[in-house]
Amino acid sequence: MKSDVAKLAIAVLLDILDFTLGRILGAGTVIDIIFAGIAFVLWGPIGLLALWEAIDVTDQIDGFVPTMTLIALSQMGKGKKKVPGAEILK
Repeated sequence: MKSDVAKLAIAVLLDILDFTLGRILGAGTVIDIIFAGIAFVLWGPIGLLALWEAIDVTDQIDGFVPTMTLIALSQMGKGKKKVPGAEILK
């Protein structure tokens, strides 16, 4: 659970940076590609969905969509191992 919260905090921070620094023309595309790499490290192949932001070369539209946060929220709790019979113990 703590790792999910830490990943969510990282995602929110990266989205804030994308909203501010990512609006610099030209640099935003590079930042989007780097952030997609970070998303891949954090969440695996699903993190590559963040590459959609690199398509917007004007860097105006993608700054308003918190892609990293949305990926983090969609992946929270999915990495937990299920123990057989755990539902009986509850």
